[in-house]
Amino acid sequence: MHISDGVLPLPVLAAGWAATVGLAAWTLRGIEGEDLPRTAVMTAVFFVASLIHVPLGPTSVHLILNGLVGVILGGAAFPAILLGLVLQAVLFQHGGLTTIGVNAVMMGLPALAVSHLFRFGRRSLPGRTVLLGFFAGASCTLLSGCLLALFLATAGAAFFPAAKLALIAHLPVMLIEGGVTTGTVNFLLRVEPKLLGELK
Repeated sequence: MHISDGVLPLPVLAAGWAATVGLAAWTLRGIEGEDLPRTAVMTAVFFVASLIHVPLGPTSVHLILNGLVGVILGGAAFPAILLGLVLQAVLFQHGGLTTIGVNAVMMGLPALAVSHLFRFGRRSLPGRTVLLGFFAGASCTLLSGCLLALFLATAGAAFFPAAKLALIAHLPVMLIEGGVTTGTVNFLLRVEPKLLGELK
């Protein structure tokens, strides 16, 4: 779910970078020293998961795990995803350097959204944490897919079919992401529930 260089118009790239800088500055302020090891581990999880691509026509699909990153890291999810994207672009040429901003918004903004929804749901629906984990993983992929389609659509009518295919291709990935997040949340509830955030 990476957009490569040379696809999007310059104003969209500039808006992506502006949003990324703002979101990174806002979320970095909330990271404490004790959060760094967990953030580093989840950055590595995101980095590795996104490297395994399955080609599908003019696009490809892969696990994103941004919902899981959001569930575990909260606000720190955005800088973790941003760092993972930078490393992927520099080391493996996945995505592009000019599109890091857009890609960070596409994957990081949904992670922030489901992070807040997950924490709100845990307080409002006690005993439904595992179900909330599935919702977080699946809905985060859906939101990222919708943003991907929206960004590709800004590139012109020639990209409409690719945008539609990219969104459809990620529908089965939603279920897998939901399952992975559910399993992880269920495991953490048994062994280290505080990794899922404090209930306030």
